[in-house]
Amino acid sequence: MTGYDMVFVGSGFASSFFLRKRLQMSPATARFLVLERGPYFQHADQIADRRNSPVAAQSTFRVDTPDGAETHKRWQLNIGFGGSSNCWWGGTPRMLPSDFEIMTRYGVGRDWPVSYDDLAPYYTDVEQFMQISGSETTPFPNHPTYPLPGHKMSDPDRALQEAYPQAYFNQPTARASRQTDTRSRCCANGVCHLCPVNAKFTIENGMRDTYTDPRVTLITDAQVLAVDIEAGVARGVVYSHEGREERVTGDLVVLGANAIFNPYLLLRSGLSDGPVGQRLHEQGSFRAHVYFDGMSGFQGSSSITGHGYMLYDGEHRREAGAALIEGWNIPRFRLDHGRWTERTELYVIVEDLPKDEDTVSIDPEDQTRPVVRYSGHGDYFMRGVARAQRELEKVLAPLPVERIEFMPLNQSEAHNQGTTVMGDDPASSVVDRNSVHHQVRNLVVLGNSTFPTGAPANPTLTNTALATRAAQVIG
Repeated sequence: MTGYDMVFVGSGFASSFFLRKRLQMSPATARFLVLERGPYFQHADQIADRRNSPVAAQSTFRVDTPDGAETHKRWQLNIGFGGSSNCWWGGTPRMLPSDFEIMTRYGVGRDWPVSYDDLAPYYTDVEQFMQISGSETTPFPNHPTYPLPGHKMSDPDRALQEAYPQAYFNQPTARASRQTDTRSRCCANGVCHLCPVNAKFTIENGMRDTYTDPRVTLITDAQVLAVDIEAGVARGVVYSHEGREERVTGDLVVLGANAIFNPYLLLRSGLSDGPVGQRLHEQGSFRAHVYFDGMSGFQGSSSITGHGYMLYDGEHRREAGAALIEGWNIPRFRLDHGRWTERTELYVIVEDLPKDEDTVSIDPEDQTRPVVRYSGHGDYFMRGVARAQRELEKVLAPLPVERIEFMPLNQSEAHNQGTTVMGDDPASSVVDRNSVHHQVRNLVVLGNSTFPTGAPANPTLTNTALATRAAQVIG
């Protein structure tokens, strides 16, 4: 067996940002191993093949739908080097201070063991490193200027910003508004999951120095089977590579897979203490097609140009989920002669409260894969949707709205969360406030799986800020 200072499971956002920070803190003699289940499928290969990975993600787990649940629900993820950085759309808002204190403020959900102020310096570090595009004014307290200017807004965006200067902003995004050293300027084509010009930040284009560091070894097509636990200590991991089962040792083991595979690997390793695999959740959303009388849309310089907080925070969260409004700039025209562009599309993301019965476990039919059980969005989410749809006409009153059409609820936000939740009490959480496993103190669990609740804000920036903080504070 080969020994390393740290062994990482997965090469997505959480693992990569933890690794980046530890490299800054470590001597030249340090040794890090990253095991990635999928292949190294370069951006050029993705474009040529028109897919993010040759691995069909849905084949890696089973969905066992309870009676009466949402049978259409899909749990989206990407298998391959860089994880979801390949297929994400690049939305990078911070969470609001209230999102970390939802129980204290509104009596629902649970508070996080960390606060907005705890994460603020790490938010800034990640925003600067990813070269985020955003507006000078934001809803986030004590926010510094973004590295890149915000994307050009559409006319409907600008009208909303004028009407709500403290609540409507350019979307913070990792889609570059200007060319950088490693990325092209966003071309606003609207297929951001497979960006043809490599404008959005990915692990491949943004963290080459991390993975070419001589202290780092990357092995792809290496499926981790379990963490090797002995006497309450993580000795390393067991993984499969090229048809052989291998064992590797490490002083620290870091799980950075996702909210489906992190709990599965813990359970496979005999670590079932606390609510492992419970509280699987994500936000939900709906689209609103807004038709105008004389106002044109689609002038923006990216696929999503605006972020509206008019329906986000407040006392309504005691009863109904917060809603974040996205102003989309993808040219989907109206079918009225001479009025093709007199419309816009709003995407409204609504938070949901996690439920213990929504779980990830070991599939009893096939121990080599996880099984997902999800009972559907809860009443809190549905009340949030109803409120957002009811209030949207008032929010849009400053615009020359002709009519609003609400589309059915979307299947997935691809923001799988919960299942290894963080907290101070081992009875109700899996990892502590620093993402360290409560029982196995040299085992770190990272990513969206540690989120206690699911605010409407895209989770990636919080994910990477938590990973960066954990790397710095863990001894």
